[in-house]
Amino acid sequence: MAIRITTLAENTAGWVNVVGEWGLSMLVETDDCVVLSDAGTSEAVARNARALSVSLTAVDAVVFSHGHFDHTGGLPYLLPLIHKPVDVMGHPGIWDRKYAYHPGRKVCQYNTGVEYEYIGIPYVREEAEKWGARFVLGTEPVWLSEAVVTSGEVPMRMEYEVVDPMLKVLEEGKFEPDPLLDDQSIYIKTGKGLVAVLGCAHRGVVNHLLRGQELTGLDRVHAVIGGTHLMRASDDRIERTVAELRRMGVEFVAASHCTGLRAACILEREFGDSFVFNNAGTCISL
Repeated sequence: MAIRITTLAENTAGWVNVVGEWGLSMLVETDDCVVLSDAGTSEAVARNARALSVSLTAVDAVVFSHGHFDHTGGLPYLLPLIHKPVDVMGHPGIWDRKYAYHPGRKVCQYNTGVEYEYIGIPYVREEAEKWGARFVLGTEPVWLSEAVVTSGEVPMRMEYEVVDPMLKVLEEGKFEPDPLLDDQSIYIKTGKGLVAVLGCAHRGVVNHLLRGQELTGLDRVHAVIGGTHLMRASDDRIERTVAELRRMGVEFVAASHCTGLRAACILEREFGDSFVFNNAGTCISL
């Protein structure tokens, strides 16, 4: 199976006339399915698609990895490029009132000093539906083709992989820890093994890969592409993550966004030429 993954939005830019922004969006093209994984933060994702001469008219579905603004905010700017009503798939929890907690945050030129910062979807559902989005929400995996499946809810199996405690959800007037039940990935079955396309992997990159193995029946993981949320991970967690990637037989890593530069450098050291820093403008063929 031929697979092409084009990164339309990421924290950094890697090509002429492409801009970087905090967020992630990847166009995933296979022989029988075209999926847009996430939508970035703003109009930059649509600008990059134009700059890269990437057409979105063949997109079969948009998959939201979770309900944070940096993976959903660019949808209004992408829908005109898709040029038709399209299914937007995700967990019901994408519409939760999501916040980041910044304890002791002080006012400076870059922020307002607010301790609880709203980081959820920056528009209401009804607006997006007027633009052509057809939300298909559920907790279970969805097979988009014979080879492409969404994860649904990802079980927490590895004890060292925990959700960032600074991520909160506002429920009945109280800020509670966000378990990120809406956190999901896309998996592709190939002859070389599992290809995992990650949004942020808030519930743990290894947990996401274990879920992919479970759903596809593939033991070998060929490629891991996208965000791994290791930017604030301890040395122990990074070491154990690398060990698990090795155990699963991972042959290619393309890290993005919330991986963080420190963890990305460690992954590059471990995987050498089999590592790519997957920034905006990168096109990966598998």
